Amino acid sequence: LNRLEEAEKRDHRRLAVEMDLLSFPQELGGGLAVWHPKGGIVRKLMEDYSRERHQNGGYKFVFTPHLANAHLFETSGHLQFYKDGMYPPMEMDNGTYYPKPMNCPMHCLIYRDRQRSYRELPLRLFELGTVYRYERAGTLHGLLRIRGFTQDDSHIFCTEDQMADEITSLLDFVLSVLRRFGFNDFDFKLSTRNIEKSVGSDEIWSKATDALAEALNRHGLQYVVSKGDAAFYGPKIDIDVRDAIGRKWQLSTIQADFNLPERFGLEYIATDNARKRPIMLHRALFGSIERFFGVLLEHYGGAFPTWLAPTQVRVLAVASAHEQYATQVTETLNKLGYRVDQLVADEQLGKRIRASKLERIPYVLVVGDDDVAHATVGVNPRGGDVRRDVALDQFIKQLAADVGEAVRN
Repeated sequence: LNRLEEAEKRDHRRLAVEMDLLSFPQELGGGLAVWHPKGGIVRKLMEDYSRERHQNGGYKFVFTPHLANAHLFETSGHLQFYKDGMYPPMEMDNGTYYPKPMNCPMHCLIYRDRQRSYRELPLRLFELGTVYRYERAGTLHGLLRIRGFTQDDSHIFCTEDQMADEITSLLDFVLSVLRRFGFNDFDFKLSTRNIEKSVGSDEIWSKATDALAEALNRHGLQYVVSKGDAAFYGPKIDIDVRDAIGRKWQLSTIQADFNLPERFGLEYIATDNARKRPIMLHRALFGSIERFFGVLLEHYGGAFPTWLAPTQVRVLAVASAHEQYATQVTETLNKLGYRVDQLVADEQLGKRIRASKLERIPYVLVVGDDDVAHATVGVNPRGGDVRRDVALDQFIKQLAADVGEAVRN
């Protein structure tokens, strides 16, 4: 019962409204969200972090359109295997077009655009790509089940010999990112071949499955083998996280694919000048930006860590006579790169403090007569004890340590 009550308090749909993060206007239709400025700050921080990590990891950034001709999805097999999950077609220019449900077919086109050599592999492509999937109205659930969303989507094209090292590297990457956002409790599942519903040779399935298992074993991770549950085109690792109240969420996937390289005729020139088929690895760290944001919101109950909080510090003057000093404090912190705002003293101080707590702001600074005289602040940390007469320089060091500790971790 307590867990149910806590889950209700943490419901991301309620918190998103309370904290003015995003909304689902009826005019848009079901399963489609708009991000408000405060939610946009958190989303941008997530995306910027993802971009930086991918750039440092040797990924090449690509961009693809939201629509494609039906021929693309015939080639990829989506119209054969996934049509029920796609939006209805649009007829125009004597052709049929669909909003893309996945980014991978377009990444195959980028790979296929010219002849590839073994020297170029592994080729790691990355895109923050927005996709559209027709989820039934009854299954929609805030950001956790949504119709339009953005994936931090990466596809790695590699040789069979490179596959094991790439998968191990991908697992390192996934776990470090999840830990960065405060998740440390994981469950792992290895889905293996259904012999009656699969493409690819016995040898390549065995090699890919062994590579996935080896990556998990190298990390000393316990995992469940789900026999016959792999997609028809390759085995995969699913990574679930447990949140602050013990609920399990499926987020990240590492997926081998033998189907799309075959369907798109992808090749590379090997060391012996023979034409060979690359292995394709799919990987989304967040799953989707929207779903990950929803899970984060519930995990933290809206109380984002300071580095991720939309507003890191709020400055409140006790009365109008202290506004000038409050503005100086606000400007000082803003110039240092922190996200700081100021609520003017047009309402009672207690009411402004309560409003700030509802927004779950990490630090609320209150300034009065003594603070103006001595260049100090009153520090009201979220979930901590109030401290008075704190030198502004001392608070700045505390704030820098708080944000810096998160970055180091």
